[in-house]
Parts: sequence; C-alpha cells; structure tokens
Amino acid sequence: MGEALELETRRKRLLYRSVYRGNKENDILLGQFARAHIAEFGAVELDQYERLLEVGDNEIFDWVAGRVPVPPEADTPVLRRFLAFRVRF
Repeated sequence: MGEALELETRRKRLLYRSVYRGNKENDILLGQFARAHIAEFGAVELDQYERLLEVGDNEIFDWVAGRVPVPPEADTPVLRRFLAFRVRF
C-alpha cells in the first residue's frame, strides 16, 4: 500500500507541475495530457513524464509544433504519447 500511495503523490505533484508551468500554451497542452493519462502511469512512465517536465517550455512547444526534432535522449514512449495527444478546446 505504501508504493501505491507514493505513486499517487507523485501523480498529484506532476499534475500540478503540468498545469502551472508559467507558459499558458504548455499549461494547456501538458495539463490536459496529464489529466487524461497520468492516472494510468506507473513508476517508469512517471519517471519519463518527470523528465519531460524538466525540459524548457520553448523546447517542448517547438517539438509539438514540429519546428525541431526531438533529440534521441528525450524520445520516450511517454513523449511520443504526448506528441500524439490532441488538445480539446
């Protein structure tokens, strides 16, 4: 039960970080993605998502817009899932 509680705490913290980044566009993109998927992420996916949140807003937005390719070290299943995600307005 301790591990489940730890994962839930991480999910809540990462959701908060997704919604309140400071860049409105990424707040929307990452916030909606996190709300839609974070509950199903296990420890490995949470690690990958946490690494994504450590990337700067401009860099993430450039990846989403296709302006620059994703560097190999950042290319994870969670990032690919994020890039395929469509925001609903």
